[in-house]
Amino acid sequence: MQHRALALFAATALTVSLTACTSEGGGTADGGLEGEGTGDDCTIGSPVPVGAALSLTGAAGSYGESQQKGLELALEQLNAKGGVEYELTVEDDQTDPRQGIAVFEQLTADDGASVIIGPTLSTGAFQAQPIAQEEGVPVLAISNTVDGITAQGDYIFRDSLTESQVIPQTVAAATAEYGLEKVVLMYANDDALAEAGGEVFTGALDAEGIEVADTLAFSVADTDFRALLTEAKAAEPDALVVSSLIEAAIPLVTQARELGLDVPIIGGNGFNNPKLMADAGDAAEGVVVGAAWNSGSDTPENTAFLADFEEMHGTRPDQFAAQAYTGLMLIDTAVRASCSGERDAIKEGLAGIEGVPTVLGELTINDERDAEHEAVVQVVDGGEFAVLD
Repeated sequence: MQHRALALFAATALTVSLTACTSEGGGTADGGLEGEGTGDDCTIGSPVPVGAALSLTGAAGSYGESQQKGLELALEQLNAKGGVEYELTVEDDQTDPRQGIAVFEQLTADDGASVIIGPTLSTGAFQAQPIAQEEGVPVLAISNTVDGITAQGDYIFRDSLTESQVIPQTVAAATAEYGLEKVVLMYANDDALAEAGGEVFTGALDAEGIEVADTLAFSVADTDFRALLTEAKAAEPDALVVSSLIEAAIPLVTQARELGLDVPIIGGNGFNNPKLMADAGDAAEGVVVGAAWNSGSDTPENTAFLADFEEMHGTRPDQFAAQAYTGLMLIDTAVRASCSGERDAIKEGLAGIEGVPTVLGELTINDERDAEHEAVVQVVDGGEFAVLD
């Protein structure tokens, strides 16, 4: 299998290798990963192998590319810190659950990963995670928001907030801001994230006493939404509520405005992508999205992250980059807790994360191995995500 390897071979300088190579073995999590000291004083003699399954191509490619950039920055900073060196292997799951399974099989066996980050989408995660669970390899999901991800086993963790944590807050804020009484709900019924988001939106709208005048389903592969949007417009809603990936969100938002649907559009986690503003342009103005991170946060961790990311990549990060960056930083926290890169030690370290300052905010991993930190409701204003007051 072809793969991309990201590795740092010196503690003071970053050497990134993005080369195709054959899988003839890799790092091992079976020995040489027990160190001395704890925390910042931890020293481990061998590099800790970390695998990442990201959607670098396919429908979720824009998410995966952002995640890779976040990991690159975290890798550079952690290895420059010294004491513990990380060897990161990034595999492309091609936004295909079958490929995700193959990637997890390689990372747990041939590449001997101590911990796996990803996959990018919840659909792939549900298929691939049982492989890691069976092999006793901890997994840290960095963008999966569907309920039930961590219920697959005690080796499965995540730093991404669930749709159930974010969407109710989003609906409540939008209701207060726009006085919503009646909406049309639209969702992709062939993607786990979008379908689950639709279900959570339904419950949140009901809790706010908002009428759902119509529920319209579509496919993640759809690009022409004019017929559905015409049907939605006929219901005269106060807002459109949409759960989809970014590839569908862009034409849907654009066509809604073209058809004169000027009501607020409330999106799920799939809308959290700068491509929305870049590709939909003015049509994206006023779109409301719940999020786990906002670039406007002025915490020391986030301020430094924004500057360092832009210096490395020449662009501003998005939520997916922030969550990926945080993921590797949390793994480092877990490793240093007992100064061990062994799989079970990392599992215990992740389970013990409580009140850790991150670019996402002060983060705790709860008893269900889900992340807890403050969410934010955003609105597109002037081509950027701003906090909805």
